[in-house]
Amino acid sequence: MSVLSNKVAIVTGASSGIGRATALALAKRGARVALAARRVDRLDELAGEIHAGGGKAIAVQCDVTARDQVEALVAATRETFGPIDVLINNAGIMPLSFMDACKVEEWTRTVDVNVQGVLYGVGAVLKEMIERRSGHIVNVSSVAGRKVFPGGAVYCATKFAVHALSEGLRQELAGFDIRVTTIAPGLVTTELQDSITDERVKERFRNLPENFEALTSEDIAQSVLYALEAPAHVCVNEVLIRPTRQEM
Repeated sequence: MSVLSNKVAIVTGASSGIGRATALALAKRGARVALAARRVDRLDELAGEIHAGGGKAIAVQCDVTARDQVEALVAATRETFGPIDVLINNAGIMPLSFMDACKVEEWTRTVDVNVQGVLYGVGAVLKEMIERRSGHIVNVSSVAGRKVFPGGAVYCATKFAVHALSEGLRQELAGFDIRVTTIAPGLVTTELQDSITDERVKERFRNLPENFEALTSEDIAQSVLYALEAPAHVCVNEVLIRPTRQEM
């Protein structure tokens, strides 16, 4: 039996990609999962899939940039399943663009989702985790939180922020036996690339070598499980995972 059996987990950005794969992996391990995203129709479909497999899940529509919605998500999860054991801050966007395009609205939205959304999630569960002296927070970042690249200045800045936040949080919570993990994927085949509006950046993605095999969402979900299922005295601080052929 997995140590995740009957644990209560929240996964943001669960409607697709890494979030969806992670939610399925958690449910298969016996966790009770709250699925959060804006696209509630996809969440309902995922919840149905989990139920059909004998798992437990609820679908909660949530925009992580709205603090009241994040707090309502946590409240609904607690009411349905009990205290939160695991928070997966996965929701994120990646509208890459060169700075001279001055896509200010995209910059603002990226900061709101990728940084503020993580903060709202942490803020909504932290008090109860400290009181219980138990919990695990997983923040999904990116290799872009370690290396900056042209066209990714703002996105990289948000992911550097997630790394810094996670490390500061880890240090502050160590005395409460609460674990914090940063997952930093390289190139993953998800819908993230669909949000890129700068044609110059899109061209860079089109020019990947023919034999380049990107990571899958399931690859990242396995990394999340690795961190969550480590012994209680072990905190996997960070998992940096790239495609074998990715150089940067």
